[in-house]
Amino acid sequence: MLPISNRGSLMPESPIRKLVPLAEEARQKGLTVYHLNIGQPDIATPQAMIDAVKENISPVIEYSHSAGNESYRHKLVSYYAKHAIDIHYNDIIVTTGASEAILFSFLGCLDVGDEVIIPEPFYANYHAFAIVAGINAVYVSSSINDGFCLPAIAEIEAKISSRTKAILICNPNNPTGYLYSKEELEQLEKLVLKYNLYLFADEAYREFCYEGNHFSALQFIDTSDNVILIDSISKRYSACGLRLGAIVTRNKLVIETIMKFAQARLSPPYYAQIAAEAAIDLPDDYFTVTKAEYKKRRDLIVKRLNAMPHVFCPNPGGAFYAMAKLPIDDCDKFCAWLLKEFSYNKATVMLAPGTGFYGTPGMGMQEVRLAYVLNTDAINAAMDCLEQALKVYPGRVNS
Repeated sequence: MLPISNRGSLMPESPIRKLVPLAEEARQKGLTVYHLNIGQPDIATPQAMIDAVKENISPVIEYSHSAGNESYRHKLVSYYAKHAIDIHYNDIIVTTGASEAILFSFLGCLDVGDEVIIPEPFYANYHAFAIVAGINAVYVSSSINDGFCLPAIAEIEAKISSRTKAILICNPNNPTGYLYSKEELEQLEKLVLKYNLYLFADEAYREFCYEGNHFSALQFIDTSDNVILIDSISKRYSACGLRLGAIVTRNKLVIETIMKFAQARLSPPYYAQIAAEAAIDLPDDYFTVTKAEYKKRRDLIVKRLNAMPHVFCPNPGGAFYAMAKLPIDDCDKFCAWLLKEFSYNKATVMLAPGTGFYGTPGMGMQEVRLAYVLNTDAINAAMDCLEQALKVYPGRVNS
């Protein structure tokens, strides 16, 4: 048999998607599967985005500018201005989802063997893209006991080595929902200035903050050259399938460098940009309504989880994810068991095992991530399933 690459061997399975075959088998057996494993909202994509695509059907679907349509980037400038982020349209490179933004940022700013420090638990693809880029992810642990707040700066600083080139945060956080405060970001600002590091700030969920306000790393002036903002429209407008994101930075050399990667992949998706441009013109109350809906779902799922014996779920301040600690021996086994062997009222629930969001071996064994992207009736039904499952799971532990 021909060998595969070392990179391919090291690539992890997605904790979010690896159980899909088991979910498909469960559905084939006639079960309803409540998908809390993935951030796929059931809220309708805004009609204005769909109409914009219909109204701009072209006989030739052309390449766009490699940095993205100029008209869209101008619109993004006005969007960011509403969030107290002052940028020029040439500070933006439109990408094929935040995934490409993460990868291009790694490739453009770090060399093979360099290190990026990431608080854990983290968005699982950070680890995957670090492997693709040939860089080393160094993890510093946050704890469910204090709601997954930013680890102490001294702990982060202790991880800095001669190969450290960047720190990466997600704010609000996926998978924990934790909303970093301005004070926490100010501590990071001092650290990146002290060691001359990049600060990669994934802010894809900035619209969905329930307690406190979102403060963007790009609002700092002293670190203008250090901050690389990573963004996405997927969750903002419930348009995951459009695959459109952005890199935003005032660092001109980084823009010039990443532009070469953008040119190599030619251009971001044509119709996704048309839809996204229309989205920026949505009325301001669009987010008021959607945020209120997500908050209602958050309040329900957190209440239901914490009412279950020996279950603990901190209250997430943003995004639409929650991490919960369950009385189980092994979250990977438990999540598979839910799909293979358990049902309640002809239904079961699909969760994301917590281990996939950690880089430190042994961490997250009793944790799961839940995406509260379903309506409240579905969440209640899913929580009924989970509550009954915990009563009969063979690997239950009361600790």
